[in-house]
Amino acid sequence: MGRGHRNTARMRASFPERVEQGDRDALRDSLPSRSRPLVVDVDEVMIGESSFPADFPSGIAGRFRAIAAAIATAFEPEARSAHAAGVSRFDPSRAQFDRDTVTFLLQVLGEGRPVYLCSETYPEPFVSAVAEHLGVFTAWAAGPGSQSPAAQSNDFPSALRQGFDYIGSATAALPDFASPVARPAASEPAAPPRADVRSWLKLFRVHQYAKNALVLVPLLTAHKFALGSAATSLLAVIAFSLCASSAYILNDLLDITADRAHPSKRNRPIASGAITASQAVRAMALALTAAFAIAMPISIEFGGVLLGYFALTTSYSLWLKRIATVDVVVLATLYTVRVIGGAVAIDVPMSEWLLAFSLFIFMSLALVKRYTELASQPDGAVLAARSYQIEDKAMVAILAAASGFNAVVIFTLYISSDTVRAMYSHPQLLWVGCPILMYWIGRVMLFAQRGLIDDDPVMFALRDRASWVALGAIGVIMLAAI
Repeated sequence: MGRGHRNTARMRASFPERVEQGDRDALRDSLPSRSRPLVVDVDEVMIGESSFPADFPSGIAGRFRAIAAAIATAFEPEARSAHAAGVSRFDPSRAQFDRDTVTFLLQVLGEGRPVYLCSETYPEPFVSAVAEHLGVFTAWAAGPGSQSPAAQSNDFPSALRQGFDYIGSATAALPDFASPVARPAASEPAAPPRADVRSWLKLFRVHQYAKNALVLVPLLTAHKFALGSAATSLLAVIAFSLCASSAYILNDLLDITADRAHPSKRNRPIASGAITASQAVRAMALALTAAFAIAMPISIEFGGVLLGYFALTTSYSLWLKRIATVDVVVLATLYTVRVIGGAVAIDVPMSEWLLAFSLFIFMSLALVKRYTELASQPDGAVLAARSYQIEDKAMVAILAAASGFNAVVIFTLYISSDTVRAMYSHPQLLWVGCPILMYWIGRVMLFAQRGLIDDDPVMFALRDRASWVALGAIGVIMLAAI
């Protein structure tokens, strides 16, 4: 007896043959007349559409369905309830229940009356999950209303043929021995926080824009200090920032269920309800359009790099981040694509040395990110939405250190190459940068081991004074070597 069928001319107000609880025959046992049962429709214990948070199946197909659902919701709010009703992996711990109704049901139980949960709209797993989560029902039953015949007295278990009270749809066809009763006034869900400038900045993750400074690296390594090249590089940074924002918004839309269950991510604008899904979809489209509006005048090639970046980061959000080791390789590649984009924007060849160094140093940082996430998990846990287990922590740390110091090796080989001799007047000064780089990598690993890096090592470096001193020292050395 769900909302999806309330507009039909006649509804079946009965239980199907199958009944689930500890004793499957509970509904068929006779009850004293003083213990008149109470039958409650599932919809009466839930709070509207907010009761059904998005919970998309894993895998590519499920993720694409999630995108379609989010977009449909943006333009057709009515699609939310239809989507919610079809959710097969419903988690009741993340739903909202009407407190007044649940309190009333507890009072009825306290009077010695059995309370049954029923639905003809929602499938058995859904109804079972609600019943088991609340723990106030004597039994539950579910069945498809679309296949139900007209209600007849002999459709009911014997326990209900003696008479029962019903809380549910006012249009439900009830037998003579059933009496509809009024339910308590519905509790209103807590109002979500209002969207302000801070919420929109968090949605676009403006604090992450500093990562896009990697687009400027080819400008420095190729010694392109002309004003025109600098202006083009800055436009490329803006394009990458807007494109990254659209990818972040898409990721938040896909991970809304996991974010709501996370102690800190539940405060994100979409998960908290400060910004609706429809608003987020529009913001994503606007950011992506603006990114390519800036990119295409720079060059067609740069627009292609940006498109490849968006495709890869979208694949990461949909699928690749759930495959162990593939996820960190993709993260390292995404950082490296920023460097490649910077080279393409100012039309300079991408140095193979810079490409190799970028892949290894960012592989190290991506592994450090996974290490810190694993270190925060309890023993025996599996990292949420990932394929890592807590036992993998030691191996991840080893791979992170190996990748970081491989980057140092590549830097030393670069110093000895003919390329450096052609670009620098004093290439031997670059050797001073090696111990600084070794110190910084070792320090990041040590801080990760001590639990002093909370999440993203790149963001840690941007907030860390020692990291800025190390970066500045390497920059001064490179300028002195020119």
